[in-house]
Amino acid sequence: MRVSLFTEPHRGATYDDQLRLARHAEDAGFEGFFRADHYQSMGADPGLPGPTDAWLTLAGLARETSRIRLGTMVNSATFRLPGPLAIMVAQVDAMSGGRIELGMGAGWLEREHTSYGIPFPPLGERFDRLAEQLAIVNGLWATPDGETFSFDGKHYRLLDAPALPKPVQRPGPPVIVGGRGPKRTPELAARFADEFNMPFKTVAETTEAFDRVRRACETYERPADRPLTLSAGIVVALGRTDEEARRRAAPLHVPSALPPEDPVEGSPDALVQRIGEMAQAGATRVHLRIIDMADLDHLDLIADRVLPQVGAL
Repeated sequence: MRVSLFTEPHRGATYDDQLRLARHAEDAGFEGFFRADHYQSMGADPGLPGPTDAWLTLAGLARETSRIRLGTMVNSATFRLPGPLAIMVAQVDAMSGGRIELGMGAGWLEREHTSYGIPFPPLGERFDRLAEQLAIVNGLWATPDGETFSFDGKHYRLLDAPALPKPVQRPGPPVIVGGRGPKRTPELAARFADEFNMPFKTVAETTEAFDRVRRACETYERPADRPLTLSAGIVVALGRTDEEARRRAAPLHVPSALPPEDPVEGSPDALVQRIGEMAQAGATRVHLRIIDMADLDHLDLIADRVLPQVGAL
């Protein structure tokens, strides 16, 4: 089982906070460090000192880490134009020596769009834009050297793009499509992604989502030599004692705009069990979401008591 760390800097974290955590995760043996792509906190807490941009942050981390994989979970398709996004991600991939992954989603938190003047179209249009963005980003990266790329869609039009720079990873960094949507999300994962991620739901709900994606892969005749990685997001609040676990879990019970989740609260063994259940459902990767980015002891607990037990799953 591949195990990555997932963070939410919009809750309140500077670049230095994220660098400290990413380096600690790298040293502790986590495969990846992923961060959310949000410009506002979900609850009443403003998330001081304020938001940090996902790709500016990852560019810095790319130069200040050496092994750990880095990425978004997931980009909002409303935030960036697809052509510049492909350039941006390819550049950061080069800066990291080929350790970048691009997670993509349709965007959902209207409040952060309104706050910062970002257009927020209806849901159907957001998914249409996401589909075109995935086609464009993949198309630009896959364009052979010396050739150009054009695209004529409903929302985006590219004419004779030089398709540069090329990422280190060829044809491009792994693309992750994540989300709970029952129709469009599985379709887009089957058509365009290297990984599908089901975020923070029960084992039963995750299993159902994986089944929908498998059916979509059959419908769209995804090539057998390009298998789709299935991954699960898991919220974690662990402790060596019940009291320590309760303290770490306390922020999970504060009202927020997030949809209902199914966190693992308790002992490291409880997380080992949950990861094993996700593996039985088909997951070969998990992304563990921690709440307090300053709590490095939480990472150490997971690294010491969980990672050695799930590595062979």
